[in-house]
Amino acid sequence: MAPLCHIRRVRLLDHPDEQTYLNIADEVPVKLVFNGIFPYGVMMMTPDHLADFAFGYCLTERIVETAQQIRSVAVSEGEDGPTIDVAISGDRLSMLLRRRPRAQTGHSSCGICGSDDVPAVDVAVRSSFPLKATIAPAAIRRALHDLDLWQELNARTRMVHGAAWANADGRICLIREDVGRHNALDKLIGARMRDGTLSEDGICLLTSRYSYEMALKTICAGMSTVVAVSAPTDRALRLAETMNQTLIAIARHDRQFVFCGGQRLTAR
Repeated sequence: MAPLCHIRRVRLLDHPDEQTYLNIADEVPVKLVFNGIFPYGVMMMTPDHLADFAFGYCLTERIVETAQQIRSVAVSEGEDGPTIDVAISGDRLSMLLRRRPRAQTGHSSCGICGSDDVPAVDVAVRSSFPLKATIAPAAIRRALHDLDLWQELNARTRMVHGAAWANADGRICLIREDVGRHNALDKLIGARMRDGTLSEDGICLLTSRYSYEMALKTICAGMSTVVAVSAPTDRALRLAETMNQTLIAIARHDRQFVFCGGQRLTAR
């Protein structure tokens, strides 16, 4: 497997004679192929947890609807980077072959970029989430407090995004990191698909802004409560409101803003 980061020598701006060494996270081109016959695209990403990424990406891109429709995932190393070969059921492959392919390579920062179709804000991704008080503010703060401790690659490089999952008590139980925020979220979703916990309630924590395509992914994965360190876009907020999603953003240790779905929060 390709290394996740490299040690590079740098010099300080105000002290050119002083040198130090820093860990720099890498991004590599990862080819995505279906059933060994259909090249789907190339994603720039951190080269770990690639099977998780395959599961999450297939779900959030609506290539499959369930984990059972993915028959196998094989990762092979090549000179230019890994290839992920995803074998999906025949009916899903037939649907995929009828799609128009994306117009460009997937960069680490892109989500629906290159797609021909942009869903409307009121798109019926799934049924809206039922509103019931299940999450305590103390659980939100607990998860935020522990988030840094779980970001091991970011602690080494200070440049990758994280997507974490905490239970309803605010205990983080899973995290995935990547140079691309969408990739990190797909890896998290895929990991939960593979261990059969995708239907469980809890809190999704994101170290990035909450853009429209991130909202689409979390809603597709049934994540009714999302906490984002940065702000949402207005389009993402409108989608979250439509789907009765609880969105807490600009979430820092000392202050958090409830943008919508406050009915899901308990009194204390």
